[in-house]
Amino acid sequence: MHKVEQPIIVAVDLFCGVGGLTYGLQSSGIAVKLGVDIDPDCAYAIEHNSGATFLEADVASLDEGIITGAFENAEVSLLAGCAPCQPFSTYSRAAKQKHGDAAGENRSKDWRLVEHFANLVERVQPDLVTMENVPPLAQQPVFGLLLEKLQGYWVDWRIVECQAIGLPQTRKRLVLVASRLGPIAIPDFEKPILTVRAVISELPELEAGGQDPNDPLHRASKLSAVNLARIRHSKPGGTWRDWPEDLRSSCHLKETGATYPSVYGRMQWDKPAPTITTQCFGYGNGRFGHPEQDRAISLREASMLQGFPKDYSFLPNEKSASFDKLGRLIGNAVPVKLGQVIGELFSDHVAKIRLHRLKH
Repeated sequence: MHKVEQPIIVAVDLFCGVGGLTYGLQSSGIAVKLGVDIDPDCAYAIEHNSGATFLEADVASLDEGIITGAFENAEVSLLAGCAPCQPFSTYSRAAKQKHGDAAGENRSKDWRLVEHFANLVERVQPDLVTMENVPPLAQQPVFGLLLEKLQGYWVDWRIVECQAIGLPQTRKRLVLVASRLGPIAIPDFEKPILTVRAVISELPELEAGGQDPNDPLHRASKLSAVNLARIRHSKPGGTWRDWPEDLRSSCHLKETGATYPSVYGRMQWDKPAPTITTQCFGYGNGRFGHPEQDRAISLREASMLQGFPKDYSFLPNEKSASFDKLGRLIGNAVPVKLGQVIGELFSDHVAKIRLHRLKH
């Protein structure tokens, strides 16, 4: 049998954020040369943790020559694009109901990010393509446009349950992979379920408003007196219905409030976390209460539940950075484990293609 060398895949990560996809791809053996994002706050995380070059740029007006330049001398090129998915989020749907057409206009603008990515794929023609996003994207016309731009590629896509890939979240993502080299398919993932306990239980205890002196990200937001009383009555996996009536807010007593049980909740130790959002540091923003301690999860716990290693650094000034800024960077990130399994899929795919060609 011919010996097959490790395939050399060079990637460009569009909408790279703080590098969840980049870090995951690199952990699978793929060399990410360039990360592109319009947010300058993402530069430090990409370059410090992954060593990739960061380019602050709007993908809508990005010169494809920058991408092809990054692919120079690459044996296999991979273009990754995880356009921000806020237009399809639960929060955005709520905003539409509250604010009407203005929210709809913002969503239409964001949909075009997927179209810009599709246009770059068509112009650059990389060997491999991947995109991840929220499941409702599959029902949008822009997704059909992307598939049209991928003519000449073998394409597969599916909705992936992230807990099945070893991510400790009950998150669902639409994952698309495409190859010009040969047929490619996303496998059925059946990795062991990773729980909240397995990921964060060994971190030092904190009080609400407290911070670990050895880790500026392991800090928890403050709680008002009433919210401290509420979380003390909250059960893991429970809802605000577990509270005494005098602690329930007026919105919970309304008929509409009764339909939102998954706020002011605690996580459960032996189950995956809910989807980590940009507001995950707030006890009242979802089921983001610590399973045991009377506080919301810390920023470090949120990042670890996103798959980032314990020493991942997001900003050079994390101690003074606000919860809102760090929460936005962490919550908007592509989970690291998703990047890793996509990278492993592409590495195996290229290795099989090369082996087949050597045999024939």
